[in-house]
Amino acid sequence: MGILDRFINRNDEEDQEKLEEGLDKTRSSFFGKIDRMIRGKDTVDAEVLDELEEILVTSDVGVDTTLDIIDHIEARVSEDQYVSTKELNAMIKDEIARMMLEGEEERPADFDADLPNTPHVIMVVGVNGVGKTTSIGKMAYRYRQAGKKVVVGAADTFRAAAIEQLEVWSDRAGVDIIKQEHGSDPAAVAYDTIEAAEARDADVVMIDTAGRLHTKGGLMDELAKMKRVMGRKIGSAPHEVLLVLDASTGQNAIRQAEEFTESVDVTGLVLTKLDGTAKGGVVIGVSHQFNVPVKYIGVGEDIDDLQVFDRKGFVEGLFKGVEA
Repeated sequence: MGILDRFINRNDEEDQEKLEEGLDKTRSSFFGKIDRMIRGKDTVDAEVLDELEEILVTSDVGVDTTLDIIDHIEARVSEDQYVSTKELNAMIKDEIARMMLEGEEERPADFDADLPNTPHVIMVVGVNGVGKTTSIGKMAYRYRQAGKKVVVGAADTFRAAAIEQLEVWSDRAGVDIIKQEHGSDPAAVAYDTIEAAEARDADVVMIDTAGRLHTKGGLMDELAKMKRVMGRKIGSAPHEVLLVLDASTGQNAIRQAEEFTESVDVTGLVLTKLDGTAKGGVVIGVSHQFNVPVKYIGVGEDIDDLQVFDRKGFVEGLFKGVEA
């Protein structure tokens, strides 16, 4: 019995179908390489394991995560003495499931779950171009659909286009937006947003932030200042810091996660553009490598195409139709 067979909970059927469709490119690329690798071979030997290691690394699973998977498969091959290539997919599935599901007791809270704070303040960070503002709009929409009152703050004041984009998404989501002029102090916008949320009895506050290159120390200093200012308004704020990563950038997403998690107290990850890439293996890598959970994934461009990340559903989607 594989690890997944012990779980009976499932995503909502529609969400699971979207997830499986979103993983089509990753699944085809990953298992296509494995099929070509084992074609004409009868057993899993050192050469097969070496080739599997290369496939995992080039699929953006990450070096550390790949070595962990290979070590476990190698130990199983050694113990069983003879393992056919037909059994390899089942082994890969079990090892990925082991990593993804390790320590998971239940499905993470959905948008309609009770919030521990009122208002619940969420700071959203990430470099430019990863889909940060879009993700805020989608999360705001999902919260509003769940009956919660949401206020968003346009604290990326370094780019006028960022304020305009957030206005468009807040309008689509049907939520209030707090903004100031281009070039205003981002920390002041964050403070004003929380103040407005309290006055309007809002349930959720979402703060957009600048996304200049993560290699520039100035960005991290600015984010730290914003956190301090939010904390002056509400002692425990921000209650969440979500880092948005573009799944299609593969290893670059992992490098961004390393930089941000070292500099900012990131509490959760949002992975966007999963449907448009063959590099979905990055989800496995960031889930295993960082002590930060993947909370949400983007599987399309529509406003409702952002899902609460369910690790069981992800593994099932990755192996959909694969003989294992």
